[in-house]
Order: sequence, then C-alpha cells, then structure tokens
Amino acid sequence: MLKNILNTFVNCFKIPELKDRIFFTLFVLAICRLVSMLPLPNLDGQALADYFEKMASKDGGGLLGMYSMFTGGALERCAIGSLGIMPYISATIIIQLLSAVIPQLSKLAREEGGRAKIIQYGRYLTVLLCLGQGMVMAIAWENPEKIFSGFAGQLVADPGWGYRLETTLLLTTGTLLMMWLGEQISERGIGNGVSLVITVGILARVPQTVQALYEMFFPPEGVEAKFHYMTAFILVGLLLLVIAAVIAVTQAQRKIPVQYAQRMMGRKMVQGGSSFMPLKVNYAGVMPIIFAQAILMFPEKLLGMLGQALDLKFLVELSTHFREDQFVHLLLFATMILFFSYFWVATQFNEVQIADDLKKYGGYIPGVRPGQATSDFLHHTMSRITLAGAVFLMVIAIIPQLMSRSLGINYYVAQFFGGTSLLITVGVVLDTMRMMESHLLMRHYDGFLSGGKGGKGPRLKGRF
Repeated sequence: MLKNILNTFVNCFKIPELKDRIFFTLFVLAICRLVSMLPLPNLDGQALADYFEKMASKDGGGLLGMYSMFTGGALERCAIGSLGIMPYISATIIIQLLSAVIPQLSKLAREEGGRAKIIQYGRYLTVLLCLGQGMVMAIAWENPEKIFSGFAGQLVADPGWGYRLETTLLLTTGTLLMMWLGEQISERGIGNGVSLVITVGILARVPQTVQALYEMFFPPEGVEAKFHYMTAFILVGLLLLVIAAVIAVTQAQRKIPVQYAQRMMGRKMVQGGSSFMPLKVNYAGVMPIIFAQAILMFPEKLLGMLGQALDLKFLVELSTHFREDQFVHLLLFATMILFFSYFWVATQFNEVQIADDLKKYGGYIPGVRPGQATSDFLHHTMSRITLAGAVFLMVIAIIPQLMSRSLGINYYVAQFFGGTSLLITVGVVLDTMRMMESHLLMRHYDGFLSGGKGGKGPRLKGRF
C-alpha cells in the first residue's frame, strides 16, 4: 500500500496543471509561515515564547495556547500574524449563524450572485474584528500579567497610543494578508486555502513535539526517566487507533435514498431516477470543541477574581473545580460539546428547506410522504446520527487533557492524540487528497483514496 501511495505522489508531478498548483500552494504557505515569524516592533517576543513553552509543559496554556496553535506560534512570538486567520473564521461563522436566523441573508444566499455578496460581508466583518481584537491584544501586551497568568516581566518597550495604533494596524494587515493568500490557494492552488493555513500552523509544532517526546524517554542528566520503551509502543498504537477512528468518523455518513419521478419541464418529459442524500455523522466538525473551550476559559478566572475582590473563600475554592484536571470541568466540557453539536446542526441543517426542495423537483424518500413527513424524518435521522458524532467528539476532545493531566505527558505530545489539532489536520488532509485525486482520475491515474485505473477498487467509505 505504501508503494501505491508513493507512486500516486509521483503521478501528481506528471500532470503539469496539478504540479503547478502544488508548487504554488507550497510557495504561498511558506509566505504565511514567514508572516507568523516576523516580529512586531517594540515587543519582546522571546520573553512571551519562554512563558508559553513553560505553560505548554503543564496544560498547553488553556485557550491562549490553543489560539497560539492556530496562529502557528505567532502569538507567542509577538509576530505580525499573531491574530492568525481566526478573525476571518469567526466572521464566516457569524455570517453563517446570522443567515440561519435572518430571512434576508438566507434568501440572499440562494440568489444568483448572492454568495459573492455574503463573502464580501464576511470580509468587511473580518476587518472590524481585526481592528477590535488587535487593539485588545496590543493593550494586553502592555499588561501581560493580567492576561498571562504567572508571567513576570515586561513585553512592550515603549507603551502608549502610538504603539497601540501601530500594532493594531500591523496585526490587521497580517490577518488580511493571510486571508488573501488563503483565497489565492483555493483559487489557484490545491485544497481549501484557509484550512491549509491553519493546518500548517498546527504542524509547525511538530519539531517541538518531537523534542518533547525525546525528552520523555531520554531526559537530561540527573533527571530520572518516567517513561519506558513499552510506553512508546502503547503511545504509537493509541495514535494509530485515534487517527483511524477520526478518519472513519470524518468520512462516515448516512445515505438517505431519494427517488425522482418523471416530470414535465416545458415541453420535454424529464425521466426520473434514484439518488441518495448523504448526512454526515460529524456534521458540526470541530466547532463544538472550539465553542466549549472558549466558554470554559472564563469561569475559573472570573470566580477567582471575584472571590479575591470580595474576600469570599468559597468562591476561590469553587473556582478550583473549573480547572482542566477537575471532574467538574471535564463534565461541563463534555456537556457543552453535546449541546453545541446539536446547536450547530439546528442552525445549519434546514430540514424544512430540504423537504420543500425535494417536493419542488419531484423527489421523495421511499416510504415517507413528501412535505412535513419528510421534514420530520430528516430531523429524527439527523438527531440520531448527531448524537453519535457528539459522543465521538467528547471522547476525542478529552483524550489530550487526560493524557496530560493524569499520565503527566507533555501537552505538546498529548495534543496530537486528539482535540482540535488532530480533527482539523485529518479533515484538511482528506479534503486535499480528494481534490488531488480528482485531477489524477481525470487523467486515468490511480487516486489516493481508490485503487485501480479510473478509480476502480475500494474507497474509504463510512455509513452509520
């Protein structure tokens, strides 16, 4: 199988168009990495990088550590790309949620040319978010001890409004540049540009992970090794098992059969046929984990600050139960993932619209009446498979925390065994491989996900 994969990679460079797209993608991603490394003026990035390295060995730095991972380490280096591409992602999510509750936006999305307008609205919102988040980040770097718990020192050499405006503009420019580069990859390269920018940022931590993994088994002189060779075999087996499970669930779908009856279109009779409607098991993707982590960052800090301000010991003690290694935190984390999985499906999956479209074009699900009955059937089916996807997300999200807290494994290593980093990386790799495979199959080469000429042979499929 490894030989077939290597041959497929070689075939990718035999197609001139595909080869040009691959090289263009790699070139643009290299520019994105450069943006995440260029330091901002008047800032001591090395001091913050040392702080993040210290926190990563404990708990990954919480939400700030996760955000730094999405920026490819730019945040901890105080680089121009410290905001990363997350403001663009946030703007896109906000527009999607608004489209589900505002009829005008929902109607615009279905009109000809409406999609381009919605994308334009997302860009405008991205600029506003960048300006707001950039100013907040600039002020936070002036008072690092209030944001970065346990940080001692000073980051800004010359604080003031001049520094704040300059930093805000540079951070906004960095994000807009990466947004534009991501769009160029989607248009002229291979794969989804924005997703690839995030994935490359995550994979940029691989050298740190390898170093941390080496120190687990071969610590410095005078330090006793906590892990042995048997632990290494267990970790490798667990990693392969988790990756296989993520691939299976990411690919998994429930296929709903759809039958189309004969119908008249003008003066022409259109023949009917059969098809299927794919419903993904993990419809929400990684969004429930991101939402849950963002919300659970605040209870511990807010309760602790309130307890100290009011001199109430029970609030300070209550705040300790919201730490990542506590049962209360894990229970709330799992519950929120379940809630946001259903919330995302409820806002993005419109079973009423799907049922109306099927009825409009003469389609129906065998054994189910068109109209309201079809809508109820889709709602019930989606609720069942969403539960399976949500339970899977809960397990995957908790694995890194359990490995880091309970087993004492470095968080740089543990984060590649689950959580957002693994889900994003696997999803983007599969998506990119599909796009490359489409170019290969058009020229009658073997694909990554299929065997035999013309794509014949077994494919990675999933059915719930």
